[in-house]
This record gives sequence, structure tokens and C-alpha cells, in this order.
Amino acid sequence: MRSKRILLSLALVGLLLAAASNGNAALPYPAGTVSIELTSVAAGVGASWGSGVLRYQGNTYHFKVSGLTVGDVGFSTVSAVGNVYYLNKPSDLAGNYAAVGASLTVGGGAGGVSMRNQKGVQIELYSVQQGLQLTIGPQGFKIEMR
Repeated sequence: MRSKRILLSLALVGLLLAAASNGNAALPYPAGTVSIELTSVAAGVGASWGSGVLRYQGNTYHFKVSGLTVGDVGFSTVSAVGNVYYLNKPSDLAGNYAAVGASLTVGGGAGGVSMRNQKGVQIELYSVQQGLQLTIGPQGFKIEMR
């Protein structure tokens, strides 16, 4: 009788954990992380530029970014952080990124985007500032290694 209760409890915990997953359960452990500092000027159609750092296998790699926008009007500077998936070597981070699925939201209202490049590298990127929503411009998001 006691062993049946334990097995039933374990099964219930497993079901609860599966139900609580956020839909990204299929993503593997991150290959690396990125941090980005971005400046955006927008008035309807905006322009943005910035730089970032990839942390991969104990090393840091610098890159520049363009095409990510923050809001619709005005001048803003934003910091963003994220996880990188499906990265085989640092140079694979470079490329043109397109949105994958809907915008992301984490606790406290921070917004983010999920995007993938032509090499299959995927980035889940979140704004550090509360209440800001990152969006990918109509031409996409571009990363160039320095």
C-alpha cells in the first residue's frame, strides 16, 4: 500500500512538472550567453545599432548588432541578455536573424524575442529594463563578429 502511494505521488509530481513547463522544454542546455547594449532612434521607422559579447566555452567574443528595435518613438538605450542554442563555433553566431514564434515575456514584465539565423543558431533575448519590449525590425536582426 505504501509503495503504491509513493509511485502515485511521483507520477503526480511528474505530471505537475510537465504541465508547468514553459513550452521551451525542447531547447537544449544553452551553448552560451550574450549581452547586448543597443541604441535605437525611432519615429515610425527606426534605426538601431549596438554591440554585444558572446560568452562561449569560457571565452568572450565581441560582435556588433543592427535591426533590433525598442518601442516606436524617440531615442533609447537598452541592455539585453540571453541564451544561445545550437551554436557549434563562435563564428556561427554571425548572420541574419528572423523571429521564431511570438514575443517572450518573463516575470516583472521584461519583454524579449526568440530568433534564429540561417545556420540554425537560436537566441532567446530579454531586455534588462522592466517594461521594454524588444522587437525585430522588418529587415531582421543582424550580427557581425568583430
